[in-house]
Amino acid sequence: MPSTPSDYYLIAKKFWKTVTDSDIAVSASMLQSQIDAYSRLFSVFQAGNYYYIILNMYKSELEYVDQNITHVLGYVPDEFNIAFLMDNIHPDDKAYFLNFEHRVVEFFKALPFEKISKYKVQYDIRVKTKGNNYVRLLHQAVQIDYDEKNYYRTLSLHTDITHIKQDGVPCFSLIGLDGEPSYYNIQDANEFNKSYDRFTKREREILKRIVEGKSSKDIADELYISPHTVNIHRKNILKKANAKTPLELVKLAIEECWV
Repeated sequence: MPSTPSDYYLIAKKFWKTVTDSDIAVSASMLQSQIDAYSRLFSVFQAGNYYYIILNMYKSELEYVDQNITHVLGYVPDEFNIAFLMDNIHPDDKAYFLNFEHRVVEFFKALPFEKISKYKVQYDIRVKTKGNNYVRLLHQAVQIDYDEKNYYRTLSLHTDITHIKQDGVPCFSLIGLDGEPSYYNIQDANEFNKSYDRFTKREREILKRIVEGKSSKDIADELYISPHTVNIHRKNILKKANAKTPLELVKLAIEECWV
């Protein structure tokens, strides 16, 4: 790991410090409880390895690194911190990362307190592994410790989606939960216009599960509908996405930030 923080890390640290001016200590068991409580908000892709991290916004340090990071990046938790992660982002993606984090901070600073729990951050970046190659990680994040004045901790899930998205520029979305509007593939940092949603709410529920690798029967059981109904929705989703195969649909869903 670098012995001194990079300018790149210090810039990000300035962003994060604008949303908190204090810290609240929590135990290791409490951190695990928070992961268990909030992990339902993430789309865990069964086809890819993933790990969790918890960022302390005040300290700009990782308070938790999941041991599954070894399966994704090759490092053990003790080798990994936020500055190290940022130093190992692909050079072409570093500007994207800073831009995305700045947008996230500005969005949540302006968000009413009662809506904080109703948004999930999502973007993708390439990160160097211990084996000296790059993998593309889907970064999903939610706020887990906050009050009316401070954001204390963020829980993030990093999923290896290299096999799904090998090329293309990183994309950034803010996903609304519980009926809140979503902002997909945001391009303009100054405008957060509600994205046109080509899928119905039910279709999006099914698309999410398709990307997770679930069968029509599994989806039907989870949503309490018939497999026949699921298959009808799957056909409509393929048509709306202009995809010919389920694999192409999954690839498009990741590239276009539909889930």
